[in-house]
Amino acid sequence: MKDLAFFTLALILSLAGPALASDTLYGHRAYEVAEKGGLAPAGNYRDTGRVVKLTTEAAGAFKAMREAAQRDGVGLVPISGFRTFSYQKGLFERAVRKYGSEEKAARWVAPPGHSEHHTGTAIDMGDKKRRGCDVESCFEETPAFRWLSENASRFGFYLSFPKEGTAVSYEPWHWRLKGVQE
Repeated sequence: MKDLAFFTLALILSLAGPALASDTLYGHRAYEVAEKGGLAPAGNYRDTGRVVKLTTEAAGAFKAMREAAQRDGVGLVPISGFRTFSYQKGLFERAVRKYGSEEKAARWVAPPGHSEHHTGTAIDMGDKKRRGCDVESCFEETPAFRWLSENASRFGFYLSFPKEGTAVSYEPWHWRLKGVQE
């Protein structure tokens, strides 16, 4: 299976062009796209009912974390998990149109082939009671963010894009399971 995954990544990178063949692009590392057969539901996004999927390990860790948060009176909402190369490509193209260049867009959206969401171990989360802070900086002010900051590491998750130390914009809603494609 690893040979197939490597071949798939090599094919994607060759089709995507030389900009994706390097280790990083605009501050984002290259990642393999998880195999769809290894994904499991982590929950549904409240606005659309869309099933958010992660790797089996990450989905289990997220569900355990969500249950612990709920016991503490905090509602964690899954917003976005695994993303295919083509889905990420569409997100990135819209961001390029919005911000005017690939470099500016990459501050907010990873280029295809360079998104942690490809791994199936990254998840964007919201606060059940603060819908308006879904994928917004105000998520930092929610009980969900405070709870995650104090407890996420117990479940193997860490904040991928903190305020300091990355070329990517701060994303308090974006957390990742440790140990996979780091």
